Amino acid sequence: MLKILVVDDHELLRKQVCSLLESHPEFKVVCEASNGLEAIRHAGELQPDVVILDITMPVLGGIEAAVRIRGVAPKTRIIFLSQYNSGSIAQTALATGALAYVVKSAVSTDLIPAVQSVVEGKTFLNKLD
Repeated sequence: MLKILVVDDHELLRKQVCSLLESHPEFKVVCEASNGLEAIRHAGELQPDVVILDITMPVLGGIEAAVRIRGVAPKTRIIFLSQYNSGSIAQTALATGALAYVVKSAVSTDLIPAVQSVVEGKTFLNKLD
């Protein structure tokens, strides 16, 4: 069972992402968080296999949270989930050590393949502008 932490400040989207992930028999959402500080704390405590992390959040954004998560949960693979369809933002996100960047508008088609890719140690990127 793959343990996943989902982090997004928009509760409705977070619940939709959790529901999509839970529909896959090998995925288990072990925790949710609404900001980067919560994400770091939960990642350190739970050592999830994957963190799905929004870029823009209150309290602490995803880019800084990813850097800190790498410190407290070095084996955890990070997938960024973003509203921004931007190659330069994706590059900045992946520079943190994340393996995937999924645009929120493509969650329903690309999130499961992204999770499967990062578990295999491969990168995953949406087609970006």
